[in-house]
Amino acid sequence: MTNHSQVKNQELTKKYASQTLSKIIPIPTNLKTDALIETLEKYSHTRQLIILQDFPDPDALSGAWAYKLIAEQYDIQCDIVYAGTLSHQENITLVKLTGLPVQKWTVETAKKKDLSVYQGCVFIDNQGTTSQLTSLVLKTIPVVAVIDHHSLQENLKAEFVDIRPSIKATATILTQYIQAGLLEFDNNTIEHIKCATALMHGIRSDTNQLLQATDEDFLATAYLSRFYDATLLNAVLQSSRSQRVMDIIERALSHRSIYNNVSISGVGYLRALDRDAIPQAADFLITEENVHTAVVYGIVQDEEKELEVVTGSLRTNKITLDPDEFIKEAFGMDTQGNFFGGGRSQAGGFEIPIEFLSGFNFNSEYAQKKWDVFNIQVKQKLLKLVNPN
Repeated sequence: MTNHSQVKNQELTKKYASQTLSKIIPIPTNLKTDALIETLEKYSHTRQLIILQDFPDPDALSGAWAYKLIAEQYDIQCDIVYAGTLSHQENITLVKLTGLPVQKWTVETAKKKDLSVYQGCVFIDNQGTTSQLTSLVLKTIPVVAVIDHHSLQENLKAEFVDIRPSIKATATILTQYIQAGLLEFDNNTIEHIKCATALMHGIRSDTNQLLQATDEDFLATAYLSRFYDATLLNAVLQSSRSQRVMDIIERALSHRSIYNNVSISGVGYLRALDRDAIPQAADFLITEENVHTAVVYGIVQDEEKELEVVTGSLRTNKITLDPDEFIKEAFGMDTQGNFFGGGRSQAGGFEIPIEFLSGFNFNSEYAQKKWDVFNIQVKQKLLKLVNPN
C-alpha cells in the first residue's frame, strides 16, 4: 500500500508541476503548426535531406537535430549534411559530446550520392545561399521546408516556409514547435536530453548569452530548462581555444585600425579549419574601450579544393547600426543578384570569392601582393561607410 501511495503521489506531483509550468511557460501562439503538420504528414514514410550552411553554428546544428526528431514522429528519416568545416572549438565539442547526427558532404561526395533516395530537402538556419550543395541538390530534390530567423532572401520556393527575423535564433523556432506538441520531450530519453542541451546552446550562442534575447527566446530556454543537461552544456562552453585561434586573435589585435569608433582588422591567410577564429577575433575587438563596432576579415584557404574566399565578421553594440544593411551596402551583390553577406541584430558576416586569382601559390612575394590588394579593397569599401571623408 505504501509503494502504491508513493507512486500515486509522484504522479500527482508530476501532473501538478506540469500544469503549473504550462501556465508559467505558455505554448507560443500564431505558429504555423497546422501547416507544418500537414507537410510532414504528406511526406510520411519518406526520406529527407537537411542542408546546413557550409560552416554550421550551434543554432543550425541544434535546429536541424530538432527537426530530424520531429520528422521521425511522422516516419520521415532525415540526414543532416554540410559542405564546409566544423571549425569552432565549441561546435566540434558539441557534436562529439552529444553525438549530434551530422555528416560532412563535399560537392564531390554529393555528386557520387544517389540523391533519388530523398523525396525532399529542408534548409534550417539558412536559405540556400551559404551552402555549396544547394545548386546540386535542387536539380533533383524538391524543397519541402525552409525554417530560418534571417531576413527573407526569396531564393527558394518551398512548400513550408517559416522565416521570422524577429526571433534571434532558429533553435527558438524549433523549440516552439516541440512545445506545441510536435515532439514530446522525455527526461528519461538520452537523445532528448542531449537535443535539449544543444538547443539551449544554440539559443545562447545566437543571442550573445541571452543578452539580445527576445521574449520568445527566453520562453524557449525556460521550457528547455526542464530537459537539458547543465553539466554537458558547461563542458561544451568550457572547450578551449586552439593555439592557432589564439594566434589569429593576436594578429587581429596587432593589425587593427580604428576609425570613428569602428575597429577594422585584416588577419591575412588562414586555413578553412581556423575560419571561426575570425568571428572570435571580432568578438574580442568589440570589447576595446571606445569601440562600438569591429570588423575582422581574412583570406580563407580551402586546401581540398585549392580555393580562396575573403571571409569577414562584424560585431556591433551600436543600436542604430544594422549589420545586415551595413554589409549589403558595403559589399553589394554578385552577378546572380546574391548579396556577398548579411547579418542580424549586432552581428553579420560576408564571403567574397577571389575567383580568377584564387588558388595556392607558394611564392611568398606573390601571396603578399594578393593579400595587399584584397586588404586595401575590403578596407576601402568599409571606410566609404565608416569614414566617408
